[in-house]
Amino acid sequence: MKNLWLKILAVAVVATAVVGCQNNDVEISGRFVGLNSKMVYLEEMAVTGHHIVDSIALDNNGDYRFKIENVGATPSLYNVVYSSERIPLLVSRGENIELSSMGSALLNYTVRGSKESELLRKFNKEFISGQLELNKTILNYHSADEATRKQLAQSYNTIYHDIKRKQISFIIENKESLASVYALYQRLPGEQYLSSADSDLIYYRTVADAVTENYPTSPFLLTLSNDIARMEARISLMNSIESRTYPELKGVDMYGNEVALSSLEGKVILVDFWSAELGNSNAFNAELKEIYEEYKSKGFEVYQVSADTSKATWITAVQEQRLPWVSVCDFGGEASPMLRAYNVRKLPSNFLIDSKGEIVGKDLYSKALERKLAKILK
Repeated sequence: MKNLWLKILAVAVVATAVVGCQNNDVEISGRFVGLNSKMVYLEEMAVTGHHIVDSIALDNNGDYRFKIENVGATPSLYNVVYSSERIPLLVSRGENIELSSMGSALLNYTVRGSKESELLRKFNKEFISGQLELNKTILNYHSADEATRKQLAQSYNTIYHDIKRKQISFIIENKESLASVYALYQRLPGEQYLSSADSDLIYYRTVADAVTENYPTSPFLLTLSNDIARMEARISLMNSIESRTYPELKGVDMYGNEVALSSLEGKVILVDFWSAELGNSNAFNAELKEIYEEYKSKGFEVYQVSADTSKATWITAVQEQRLPWVSVCDFGGEASPMLRAYNVRKLPSNFLIDSKGEIVGKDLYSKALERKLAKILK
């Protein structure tokens, strides 16, 4: 989460107030109780990176207080760090912010006196809680039997889509705030996009337009503009790929045999990119197995490319999940030439190739994939 936010700041110049008056200062105070940590740190997120600007020991009641002088004209990002957890704040000049927590700081904290920081808390509580639920489901999946795994796969999908729905709703409902910019860049493990390559552009434009009205001098607008241009170029590239025959792939299966994608030519092929190491594709694999069993006899095949770097991890996952299709890996990780051939920017990701060798769909999962197969294999 921290690295993604630094990305937003990397090309921006944060405007800083030059007049040292009281109205330009910010006070952050509160109380932390329930954990053994005694120190609280204030971390500034700047163009050159993040660094600690102040620290203080909690008093006997768990109270602390920071003062930031000469805060800039537009909200700036700081983290209050307690017990190795970073609580993000978007602070504006003149604010007196009360930040407190009992127990786990990031999950239980309250914040008052800063509208943007209160919005960040609202978003973070649901997003982080959702992540914890996903992680719990993944851990249970590895030790479960086949019947329980099916239930956990369904649960994983339900939780995942609920997280994404809430994230997108927050962004749209608060599009004029800088908290929405923060939410726009948050990703679950293995994700590159908020929703999909095509849909992301809509959300980025919506936020950029609204923030321009509310914070016309915000340095984050330049980054949003650059990312919008980058997404437009990517979409243009993907559209050009879809109009041609598919790029060839050659990978090695777990027995050491080289298998070419073209060896499946004439069938409807799902080229699926995933990573066993990330652990976020198990539920998708479980669903795909059901779809594969239904459509295999009708001419459907799967060519699954792993972005793993560990042979043992990949082979173990293939065997434990009993994946029945072609599974290949070159152990190049996300730098694999096979991923670059299809301009893969997130995992999992997939492309559907029809029997004529044309790419007819991308990022199709669950019911969307079933509907597309039913249409082209009727």
